[in-house]
Amino acid sequence: MNLSKELLTEKEITKEINLCNSKGELLQNSIVWARHPLINCNLSGRFLRKKKWNYWCVTGKDCLFSVTISNIDYAGMIFAYFLDFKTHKFIEKTVISPFGKDCSMPEAVHASVEFDNPKLRIKFIEDNGITHITAECRDFNGEKMEADFRVIYPENHETLNVVVPWDKKHFQFTSKHECLPVEGYLKVGQSTYDFEQSNTFACMDFGRGIWPYKVKWNWANASGIINGRSIGLNLGGKWTDNTGMTENALVVDGRLTKISEDMVFEYNPQNFMERWSIKTSITDKVDLKFTPFFERIAKTNLVLIKSEVHQMVGYFSGTIITDEGENISIDRLLGCSEEHFGQW
Repeated sequence: MNLSKELLTEKEITKEINLCNSKGELLQNSIVWARHPLINCNLSGRFLRKKKWNYWCVTGKDCLFSVTISNIDYAGMIFAYFLDFKTHKFIEKTVISPFGKDCSMPEAVHASVEFDNPKLRIKFIEDNGITHITAECRDFNGEKMEADFRVIYPENHETLNVVVPWDKKHFQFTSKHECLPVEGYLKVGQSTYDFEQSNTFACMDFGRGIWPYKVKWNWANASGIINGRSIGLNLGGKWTDNTGMTENALVVDGRLTKISEDMVFEYNPQNFMERWSIKTSITDKVDLKFTPFFERIAKTNLVLIKSEVHQMVGYFSGTIITDEGENISIDRLLGCSEEHFGQW
């Protein structure tokens, strides 16, 4: 790990720009970040190297539910998973679509995406500040699954939008949305879970880019209410090291604090269930402990695609500091932290 010893100079934009030139190469002036999705993901060319995905995760008082539609050019990878917090019942369904068949991924963050397959049907429909998420699976580990959520974007809610440059031919635009209120329901077999805006939050991870063949990252995210305040975290590491940009931010009552320094993730890769430490590398803006209570392991080992994810579900405690200098104590904020290796 080779972390920067100085605060980074990250350029913020307030007007729309393109990500690439006509050759599909990264534009130098698009190495930026924004509080809203202002980067147009005009990827082109680079046959079999483009990576596109839309990931949603909903956490309520009783369970977690996540759905993803992704297209990595030579395959579409679509999956849904569910965790009951009390019983630790866990079910995951994955469908692989050769060469991304039926996985048409739009350039814009707020655009509708659908995947319709007899094994798994997922829709993300955008409509005036609301994202309508539906999912249906007839064989969800032998049970029927049905989900219907309305994700609400509060007025003036800020999100993290960052371009990560490895070089002009390898780059990533990511849009991370935390602390979005949700209402709806989830049915798994004979069990029904109801979700209310007061205690349910959604996280969205939108990505478009051209990656190196091998990547490794850490990602931590959380959303919830602490002492009447809406608190969201998005913290990342490893794959942004030495790029001059980070995916690190806090969202407090809808206002985003961009963290222009690397994050240090300390954990035991031989036992991911041990407590993690996550903190900023230079300042004390983030000083958190993460205590997992569940480990999701997802492995793919195909000819061209290999990946391994250890996604931990647990609670964050510690302190964060906003741009205004407010020091906020966090106790048992529900979220996830992961290690991911990909070769694709």
